[in-house]
Amino acid sequence: MSLVIIFLTIIVTLIVIFKLRLKFSFGWCQSQKCLSGKTVIVTGASTGIGFETALNFAKRGAKVILACRNYDRAAKARRLIIEKTDNTNIYVKLIDLGSFESVKGFTRDINQNEDRLDILVNNAAVAQTDQRKSKDGYYLGMQVNYFSLFLLTNLLLELMQKTGSARIVNVSSAVAKLAFRVDFSDICKNFEDLNMYCRTKLYIILFTKELARRLKNTTVTTYSVHPGAVKIDGCKTTTMWWIFDSIRNWFSKTAEEGAQTSIFCSLEKNIEMYSGRHFEDCRVVGDYNTVGVSGLQETLWDMTEKLVGIKQEEQIYRNENCGDSFLLHFYKNIRM
Repeated sequence: MSLVIIFLTIIVTLIVIFKLRLKFSFGWCQSQKCLSGKTVIVTGASTGIGFETALNFAKRGAKVILACRNYDRAAKARRLIIEKTDNTNIYVKLIDLGSFESVKGFTRDINQNEDRLDILVNNAAVAQTDQRKSKDGYYLGMQVNYFSLFLLTNLLLELMQKTGSARIVNVSSAVAKLAFRVDFSDICKNFEDLNMYCRTKLYIILFTKELARRLKNTTVTTYSVHPGAVKIDGCKTTTMWWIFDSIRNWFSKTAEEGAQTSIFCSLEKNIEMYSGRHFEDCRVVGDYNTVGVSGLQETLWDMTEKLVGIKQEEQIYRNENCGDSFLLHFYKNIRM
């Protein structure tokens, strides 16, 4: 019996230490920045990290646009944010990232009716690993997590550049480290198990790096973030799953804690020099090994641009000092 008590004491102590580290370490955004007069968009803002990110912006006085697929859940989130902040400048706008037409309709609305866009947080994602396809014929997980993020961001860039100093934060994940056999010749292929999800998170990091390069001479900066392991509502249909989820969640961040790095990259002063870099726990980190292959980011951008149907006038051209990579020429020659 005494061994059981000792074991439980050790477990509880480890949990307490882990939680205290989150609360008092560099993993918490300390910015006091006011967002009065600023406009922000958060995708997937009805629950979880997206909701907590939007709530934080609302507390700072921002006009917050909740970009969500489900109106009822988004409207509920809006009511809760207003109740918690007394900020009534909160709006729901529908967007289905599984449809390019929906993304284009959303951006037309924003570009026509908003005079500025200071912060865009691309938070929405699905852990899609099955064979379901989107309305556009792509695997749903790939389109929601990456293709539509690419399209949405590109179509809002002109407004952000007109705004002046603006930031784009792309929520990725450390699972990008696990992406394997990266070959853009099969970018539209379905991948079994978690490989598709891992690839989409890798593509987000590569997209962020290339976007930063193309925006080098502008006042718009961009960052990718790993939010950490965050509590989720798992499958609790059996006692075993309930125990598994409970133990996992003990060692996971809350949604509020998971939102901190997104908030940090949206608000923190003097991080413009890190545009294109990846952040964890509110600090910049080195590139994952899967990211450091020369030419990947340019090649991925070039192929994605055509897959999502970006028009020539909507393209962001490369800085004149940055030439195409050998790999990019290779893929161009293939298509010709």
